[in-house]
Amino acid sequence: MNTARFEGDDLPQAIMRGGLAKSDNLSRTSKPKGASEPDDLSWREVGQLGWTYLKIPATLLLIEALYWFITQPSDTLAPIQVTEAWIWSHLTNLIFGEGTATLSYHNDWLTRVDFNNAVFPHGVVALYVSDECAGIHEMLFISTLVLLTERVPWKLKMRTIAVMCGVVYVLNIVRLLVLYPLAYDGCAADPRGLHCVHDMWYFHKFVYEWGFLAVLLLMWVAWFYWVGGPKRVSAASAEAKGPLQIRWNDTWTNLQWATAILGIILVLIAFEIVLTDSDFATARVAMDQCDAFAEVSQSCANAEQTWNDELGYIWSMLIIGGIGIGYSVLDISRRDESESVDIGSANSEGEE
Repeated sequence: MNTARFEGDDLPQAIMRGGLAKSDNLSRTSKPKGASEPDDLSWREVGQLGWTYLKIPATLLLIEALYWFITQPSDTLAPIQVTEAWIWSHLTNLIFGEGTATLSYHNDWLTRVDFNNAVFPHGVVALYVSDECAGIHEMLFISTLVLLTERVPWKLKMRTIAVMCGVVYVLNIVRLLVLYPLAYDGCAADPRGLHCVHDMWYFHKFVYEWGFLAVLLLMWVAWFYWVGGPKRVSAASAEAKGPLQIRWNDTWTNLQWATAILGIILVLIAFEIVLTDSDFATARVAMDQCDAFAEVSQSCANAEQTWNDELGYIWSMLIIGGIGIGYSVLDISRRDESESVDIGSANSEGEE
C-alpha cells in the first residue's frame, strides 16, 4: 500500500487544499434554502403569461362595459337606427307586398316599423330599431377580436374589419326581414291571438342573445386560421417583449390630430349641454318639484327620462372625447433594450 508523506510546511497546505476541495464539492451539491430552479417563472413572467391568455376576454369585457355605459341614453345611435329602419321597411314592402310595413316615428326618430295584416292582433305588430338592434354592438365585438390578433399587418386588419362589419350589417338586415314571415305564420294559425307572435319574439331573442355571438366567433376563427393565426401567435409568444410603458406622444399623425380635434369638440359640446341646454335645465327643475311634492305622474316620469337621457349624452360625449384625446397625446408601447415597438404600429410587422 502506498502512503503519502508530508513534511514541514507541506502538511497545512495539503489540509487546506483538501478542505477547499470538499468546500467546492459541497457548493456544487447543495443549494441555499428557498433558492429557485433556473426554469422557475418570475412573478413578472407569470403576469406576462397571464396577460397573453386573458387580454382578449378582459378587453372584450371592457368594451362591453364601455358600450353599455355609452348607450344608456335612448336612441344613442339614432342615425344608424333610422337608416336600418328605412331599409327594413322598404325591403319588407318590396318582398312581402306593398303596405305590409309602415315607417313611423318613435321618440322623435323614424325608427318604428309597423307590420300590417288582418291576422295580427288589432291588425298591426309594432316594432322599432333600438340602439341594441342596430348591430354596432356586434361590430365592436368582431373588430376587437381582429385588432387583438397579434402579428397581423395593420392594413389587413383594417380591410378585415371593414368586410366583417359589412357582413354583420347585412346579416342584421336579414334578421329583421325574417320577423314579418314569422309573425304572419304564427298569427295565420291563430288569427288575432294575443300570443300568435310568440315565435317571432323567440327568434328575435335567441338571435340577439346567442345566434349572433356564434356567427361572430365562427367568422373570427375562420379568418384566424386563414391568416395563419396559430403560427403568428406562436411567433409573438416566442419573441422577447419589454414592459408596457405609457409616455407623452412626441409626434402626431394626421389621424391623431383629427381624433384630438374631434375629442375636444365632443367635450365642449358636453359642457355646452350642461351650461346652456334648455331641456336639461327644465328637466332638472321639474324633477326637483316632483321630489319636493312627492308627486307621481306621467309628467314627472317624462322629466326623469329626459334628465337621464341628457345626462347619458353628456357622459357619452365626455368618454368618447376623452378616449380620442388620450389616443392622440399618449404613446402606449413596449420597449426592449434594442428597439421600441409601438402598439399602434406593431401590427404592420409581418407579411401582407
